Amino acid sequence: MREIKDSGFDWIGKTPSDWQFIKGKYVFSQRNSKGNSICLQLLSPSQKFGVVPQTLLEELTTQNVVKVKEDTDLTTFKTIHNGDFCISLRSFQGGFEYCTYEGVVSSAYQVFYPMVGICDGYYKFLFKDKSFIEKMNSYTISFRDGKNIAFSDFGDTYIPYPPIEEQKKIAEFLDAKCSEIDALVADIQAQIETLEQYKRSTIAEAVTKGLESKIELKDSTLEWIGKVPVHWEIKPNKYLMKKLKQIQPIYDGEDITSLTVNGVIKRDLDNPSGKMPTSFDGYQFVYPGNLLMCLFDIDVTPRCIGLIKDFGLTSPAYSQFVLNKGVDAAYYYYYYLNLDFNKELLHLAKNQRHSLNEEQFGAIKTVVPPFEEQVAIAKYLDERCDEINKCISAKQEQISTLEAYKKSIIFEYVTGKKEIE
Repeated sequence: MREIKDSGFDWIGKTPSDWQFIKGKYVFSQRNSKGNSICLQLLSPSQKFGVVPQTLLEELTTQNVVKVKEDTDLTTFKTIHNGDFCISLRSFQGGFEYCTYEGVVSSAYQVFYPMVGICDGYYKFLFKDKSFIEKMNSYTISFRDGKNIAFSDFGDTYIPYPPIEEQKKIAEFLDAKCSEIDALVADIQAQIETLEQYKRSTIAEAVTKGLESKIELKDSTLEWIGKVPVHWEIKPNKYLMKKLKQIQPIYDGEDITSLTVNGVIKRDLDNPSGKMPTSFDGYQFVYPGNLLMCLFDIDVTPRCIGLIKDFGLTSPAYSQFVLNKGVDAAYYYYYYLNLDFNKELLHLAKNQRHSLNEEQFGAIKTVVPPFEEQVAIAKYLDERCDEINKCISAKQEQISTLEAYKKSIIFEYVTGKKEIE
């Protein structure tokens, strides 16, 4: 068994006695050239996929990325070659990104390449290790808004330089092991997506067809709904609910609430991201049992409907709706209005400001079961969704466990605490 000794660096701890430690600037050099004579394409650094073509990143993430103008001169952008590394984040969080393409990146990024013989794969794992990331983060801790990780910060940091053959063995082992873990994670994630789809279909079936399997149906005359139980009505939203706005500009200790992907939640005012508003102009009281909606920026809002469960104050960016008490159940419409087709309807009804006013929202037609059925459907969906959500949570915990295991083995092998047998 080989000898292990203290490396002298807190972020690394103990390492094999034959490992060297060299400042980053003696292993890597910064690249500052412009353009790329091999392939002049724009690349985008990302935490999950490394440095990849911008068009590919859009496909992989299924999200729009910030693009440069079509007539932009890419020869003025910074050169990056296959095998280079890139410091990609202003507030450093996800490690250095490895590039397997030829192209250029924004001058906001810092590019560097090896000057001495290394195994790229070993350093690709080292630079994504949580302990290395924490070390790099220590250079920005005094800056409230973050700062670029300067190459000089990295250059003056001692990094491991194991024997080349050992670098290769570590890289090959971690490639294989991490691929296994990633495959397991992908499989569990696919199961989660199936459960999410099942939950959406369960909600859609219940709020548009009711709970009785054998019941006469009629055409709702709404293309996006299809048939509904024959005794259900169809009415515009304005006959079911109305906007409620009770302004309270003076803060008197009420909870501040926000509408998020997790529903209507209390802000953690001790957290910088949930800090107290500087002004309460336009802030309004919200009441349990009412619906809270975000009718602004509805093109990009992932969830625009929430059910209020506690008293509090909320931003004027949100609209609060109260339903006809004893006639319409808020919890039923919370489920109904969060269906994908309703979000599409809100999108289609928006004005040029990408928002809805009360009149536009009120004109959208909605299915109206009898009140007792609304309550029964909401109760049923509470129970079914709770069961599904527990299954989803259990699988998310499995993913968290696998991700934690992956991080631990990367650290153990890139620092030499475990030896490849």
